[in-house]
Amino acid sequence: MAHINVMSDFGTRPEAIKMAPLVLELDSRPEFESIVCVTAQHRQMLDGVLDCFSISPDYDLDIMQSGQTLSDITSRVLNGLGGVLREAKPDLVLVHGDTTTTFASALGAFYEKIPVGHVEAGLRTFDRYSPFPEEMNRCMVARLATYHFAPTAQNAKNLKNENVRENIFVTGNTVIDAMKYTIGDGTFTTPALQSLDFANRRVIAMTCHRRENYGEPMENIFRAVRRMAEAHPEITVVYPVHLSPYVRDTAKRILGGVENILLIDPLDAMEMHRLMAKSFFIMTDSGGLQEEAPALGKPVLVLRRETERPEAVEAGTVELAGVDEDHIFARAEALLTDDALYERMARAVNPYGDGTACKRIAECILYGFGRTKKRPGDFHVK
Repeated sequence: MAHINVMSDFGTRPEAIKMAPLVLELDSRPEFESIVCVTAQHRQMLDGVLDCFSISPDYDLDIMQSGQTLSDITSRVLNGLGGVLREAKPDLVLVHGDTTTTFASALGAFYEKIPVGHVEAGLRTFDRYSPFPEEMNRCMVARLATYHFAPTAQNAKNLKNENVRENIFVTGNTVIDAMKYTIGDGTFTTPALQSLDFANRRVIAMTCHRRENYGEPMENIFRAVRRMAEAHPEITVVYPVHLSPYVRDTAKRILGGVENILLIDPLDAMEMHRLMAKSFFIMTDSGGLQEEAPALGKPVLVLRRETERPEAVEAGTVELAGVDEDHIFARAEALLTDDALYERMARAVNPYGDGTACKRIAECILYGFGRTKKRPGDFHVK
């Protein structure tokens, strides 16, 4: 029987981290011919993940330009992907999540009448401008996709409420699978991390980069973090700063020069997961970290007004801290001083996966293409 030709298409670091274990799963199965196409929406940060997982793309659109707009990204992906799809002739195109690469790739596959599989389908904030442009990207991909791989039962319910009725599979999140590859023995290769005293100091890992936080929200976040660091000289805040010029300039202006705030360059997936595993708690506006931290037993303060990942909030391991300076400071202070609160959040159940999402997705594809008769079982929180 002929292989099922599956093209995995992604372009940013978060997509790559979550798609890499799926690429490896497909590579390991004789039923599939696995093809990788990257757009390189984020060139440097993407390449670091590819190196971590030893993945060599079959196609590289290399679209990144200095000062690129969302329209630039969309048009360059569409223009580059059409020829690739006509040459590679995949039976299925897999896209991930909610980036502009995701939307443009799904649209490009639709234009070529190639079925789309949406990994991490069904996440919603129900606010089209927050996160921007991610909320509308993932909503539009839901209309274009044939197969919907929802991480949680709530994500599947969201799709059904939008009249998506067929081919919805609850798989768990592939990022939990990725962590099996990335953490290893926990040894750092980054000199700045090697020098940290995790045994005697509480380390707070932080990330902040989302577009909707640009401006006053990000300045509020940074001021709250500075207050926290100055109020607690016994802690160390480690912030791998995103490559965005705005984020880097703002971080340097507000957080620079504080002795116990360490501003470093972005970390690859392995180093970031190892840092998280050794941290006391995590402050982030990242979607992925909200899913990863519960698997490590680490409380998370989400630096956003809302989250498309309510399951962890409901489970108790994640708290929405918002973008108000005083509120962020108060919630960080509580985690640093209230042992009972910390223990409750650290011991909460991880609702996002059991480390076998990629296996489920591969089996769902086989089922969808009629290669197996039994529908794979859905992921359930134990």
